[in-house]
Amino acid sequence: MNSSEPEARLSVLTALREQGDKVADRWVQLQLERAVPGSGIREAELREEADAFVGSLLAALETDQPVETLATSFPGLRQAITELSLRRARGGAAPTATSLAVLALKEALLEAVRQQASDTPALYHSALCVNRLLDTAGALSFSTYVEGREEIIRRQSRQLLEVSTPVVRLWDKVLAVPLIGSLDTTRTQVVMENLLQAIERDEAEVAIIDITGVPTVDTAVAHHLMQTVDAVRLMGADCVISGIRPSIAQIIAQLGIDLSAILTRATLADALAAAIRLTDRPVGSSDPVGAR
Repeated sequence: MNSSEPEARLSVLTALREQGDKVADRWVQLQLERAVPGSGIREAELREEADAFVGSLLAALETDQPVETLATSFPGLRQAITELSLRRARGGAAPTATSLAVLALKEALLEAVRQQASDTPALYHSALCVNRLLDTAGALSFSTYVEGREEIIRRQSRQLLEVSTPVVRLWDKVLAVPLIGSLDTTRTQVVMENLLQAIERDEAEVAIIDITGVPTVDTAVAHHLMQTVDAVRLMGADCVISGIRPSIAQIIAQLGIDLSAILTRATLADALAAAIRLTDRPVGSSDPVGAR
């Protein structure tokens, strides 16, 4: 360890002890002056965040852990960095906003350290200490931001998939899933989960999978459909596939896909008629139709 490092660390620590409130206030001021559009953080939230962050920074520096590992090894500081990043990620801020926040803290802390340094070499070593400390914090904040945004995107994608694959109650004991767009493994899983839950909830006896809105059917799509049909049958319900247009029928025949074990119909109306017969319900019976 360089002999100047303990002195530099002590200088930074002293600056935080004596000017912690000023560092926090200056940090908030710099962030407000350089606010990035869409950062989504109000001034009151910035001040609360700054007080907590500076307090965690002070507590971390009071330990004997190496400066360059404090951001990842000291729990309080790591939590403060994580919360800062996730708050911006959830607020819809760009990665730039997170980077600028950490850079602004570095500037605010350096201003305070400058008042503690006795000479130019001391200031130089103190600045190096601040850089080692906050560069690691910046790297952690960016990686946390990316992970947070990816989690949000995954959750939103899941929600969009669920919205795009509604389970509709067409008749007593009869459910339908109108599919629109391509069908892949992820979407098939969502369709299967939603449909099986609806079958259990409504005690359905027939499930109609309508592929009128599916642009094309290939071997993969047919495999996904077969998986869903098998899952429905395991729940004790019958399955009907509707929307088999002439073009789709030709593709299925050309590919040699065997759907003979599945009840298919050209239109949703035909599938509903078949479902009513399967449930032994007279067509004239009144039953409200609604979406679940």
